[in-house]
Amino acid sequence: MPLALRTVLSRLHDQYRDPILTVLTLLLALLMFVLVPLHAVGSVVAQDLEALVAVSLIIGALIVSESAIAFAFLLIALFLNGTVVVSRAFDMRSTTDLYIAAAAWLIFAGTLGWIVGKAVFGGGRVSYHRVVGAVFLYLLIALTFSALFIIVGMSIPDAFSGIKFDDTPALTGTLFYFSFVTLTSTGYGDLYPVHPIARSLCNLETILGQLYPATLIARLVSLESASPEP
Repeated sequence: MPLALRTVLSRLHDQYRDPILTVLTLLLALLMFVLVPLHAVGSVVAQDLEALVAVSLIIGALIVSESAIAFAFLLIALFLNGTVVVSRAFDMRSTTDLYIAAAAWLIFAGTLGWIVGKAVFGGGRVSYHRVVGAVFLYLLIALTFSALFIIVGMSIPDAFSGIKFDDTPALTGTLFYFSFVTLTSTGYGDLYPVHPIARSLCNLETILGQLYPATLIARLVSLESASPEP
């Protein structure tokens, strides 16, 4: 990474790291709860905005982490997702597209989770922005399991009831919905796992959804107690 760019990133990191955690959380929430559902109902503008939000998330993550390696992984995820978008645009869909998309999501979520996790749970005084950053990590759990559901659903026929793993914009919205229903143990019953592996994966997500808030509170309280008084 060029020295000039590293210097600029270092300054931005020192001044805006914590506020960027809030920005990242808002961007991811916008993507998952607004743009993806709009894309599912055929909004072309939403599709374009999804790309813009993805790029913004990568830039924000670069400032927070100052890591060229993390930036490279995010670019790989963006490239993989881009190949799927191009394949769809030219009507060259194949069964591997969803696997590629799932791999992109996993790389994206894993890298962002590492970056934001270090910022949220690292040493120092707990701020409002770090608490919001913890919400970002919670959203990433749902994103990660959405990708895993694709892999299981494509590999095992009829692993889930009510979900058709066709390469359509509606699939992403359906998976996000199912993932959050599982994560929060809401259990509406319209979509549910059938195969033992799918059920086991859902059980794991539900357990994480229950344990994460308690672990989060304990960790943030310990950080606040350990930080020196202003």
